[in-house]
Amino acid sequence: MLAISSSVPALTPFVLPAAHAADELSAKVGKPLQQAQSALSAKNYAKAMSAVNAADAVSGKTDYETYTVAQMRAAVAAQSGDVAAASKAYDVLIASPRTPGAAKHQMMMANATMAYNAKDYARAVPAIERYLKAAGPNAQMQALLVQSYYLQKDYKNAARVQQDQINAEIKAKKVPSENQLQFLATCYHEMKDTANETHAYVLLAKYYSKPNYWAMLIHNLAADNQMPDSLQFNLERLRMATGVLKDPSDYMDMVERAVQAGLPQLGLNLMNQAYASGALGKDAGAAREARLKALVVKRVAETRAKLAQEAAAARKMPNAAPSLTAGYNLVLDGKVDEGLALMREGLAKHPTAPEGAKLQYGMAEMDGGRKSDAVKTLETVHGDHGSQDLAQLWTLLITKPSK
Repeated sequence: MLAISSSVPALTPFVLPAAHAADELSAKVGKPLQQAQSALSAKNYAKAMSAVNAADAVSGKTDYETYTVAQMRAAVAAQSGDVAAASKAYDVLIASPRTPGAAKHQMMMANATMAYNAKDYARAVPAIERYLKAAGPNAQMQALLVQSYYLQKDYKNAARVQQDQINAEIKAKKVPSENQLQFLATCYHEMKDTANETHAYVLLAKYYSKPNYWAMLIHNLAADNQMPDSLQFNLERLRMATGVLKDPSDYMDMVERAVQAGLPQLGLNLMNQAYASGALGKDAGAAREARLKALVVKRVAETRAKLAQEAAAARKMPNAAPSLTAGYNLVLDGKVDEGLALMREGLAKHPTAPEGAKLQYGMAEMDGGRKSDAVKTLETVHGDHGSQDLAQLWTLLITKPSK
């Protein structure tokens, strides 16, 4: 990811025409500069710089002579790799009104790129930032800026610059490069910022859907010990949907969580999928799995028998949870419109965890076959410790199923 092609734009002496007809070099200044140019052509940098110093030591130089000496000093220093001397010479040239704007930008780029190539990252950062401020966005220079921060182990600023660039590309409806997103994830990983690392992998899964990105996302979400217990069931569903859920005991836990949440039909649906895929029913725990399924089937029958009663009671209750649960059960029973309407009533009752409640509503829309509506709902889910990340991942799965 750090392999960026970079080169210093060539800067040769006397490339700029004199601003005035009267501008000319005196023999005292011109002769050592000619010697410097010859030595530079022969790559005798020490001799060339000595000649430049001799020209610079001449007293009473005109502005034009001072400017031309700075040109030669920059050329010698740049080609010899003397970053400090080149930088000072570039500063003189950039500050001079004799230098056209386009040439100033070229000099700023040369100065910044030279510092980067010399691994003088502390000098490269302000030089690159000056160039970007003056010349505007430049993908190569922005990449060098990110890397200059990263190679100094300043991961915070590396992530900041990379994130700004990615945000700008997304805003412009462009697709960020995979390298950019990987680099962003790496920066957050170095900072041990799991939440933002997860967001970076969300973008990787969105634009470059690969199994390893999904696995990393699931791992990071599961590692968040502040994720509410109410979202753990959703996380397990996500693991199942992306093929990450493997152990039969994890499937059993997921089903039990569905039953505990008052959604036995959902638990049974998931369990049937697990049996169909061979994840359950073919291991040493097949008998226990069968007993759990029998219990779930019984709970489904009990819940279905009192669906109308539970829905009517929920409408009269001031708290949101009964309406959300009863509405979801109606959706799972095929009464999608009625169930979603009841869930909306629950959302209007100010749920204790509003973002989690919106996530649940979006999942009900998905389970009820209203996928386009589910996407719209899930895109409105925010919040830390899982709710927003889970909503975004389900959106990805709905719009671009993982292979």
